Amino acid sequence: QLSTISCRLVKQTYCLCASTFCVSLLCKKTSQIKMSESDWDTVTVLRKKAPKAATLKTESAINKARRQGIPVETTQKFNAGTNKQHVAAKNTAKLDRETDELRHKTVAPSVAKLIMQGRQAKGLSQKDLATQICEKPQIVNDYEAGRGIPNNLILGKIERVIGIKLRGKDIGSPMVPPGKK
Repeated sequence: QLSTISCRLVKQTYCLCASTFCVSLLCKKTSQIKMSESDWDTVTVLRKKAPKAATLKTESAINKARRQGIPVETTQKFNAGTNKQHVAAKNTAKLDRETDELRHKTVAPSVAKLIMQGRQAKGLSQKDLATQICEKPQIVNDYEAGRGIPNNLILGKIERVIGIKLRGKDIGSPMVPPGKK
């Protein structure tokens, strides 16, 4: 004989199957409940999960934990959500300690002029060039103004797009496609 009783208070369905009670939870599987056969009012919770850390992110949950005397540790994420690209490889701490007037090496004015001429020859704006090399337009602007710190990755990408060599012994010569020499 099988009958189903729904309990609105707990939102659970109890299946009466001979003398055994089966509990199937309708919402989340947060705990297992076992009803004793002799006492209808007693419910024994066998397992209950601890609250997840995600629930303790709110200010009210933190205050509640403090009131209960639970030790609360708060940490702040470092550089979370930032997409920083191509950090200068120079030792900036060493530059700060030095008393002499030291500066980072910047792009040579001749290279900056070549970048500008090559970009204009291809009919590209600074924004278009930046899009093609997957960089910010400000970086292209810095390189063309001679303010940018030389980065071989960025210079290599610019070389491929504008078709002019910017590094090495023959700066300013047209790039030779691979396989042709």
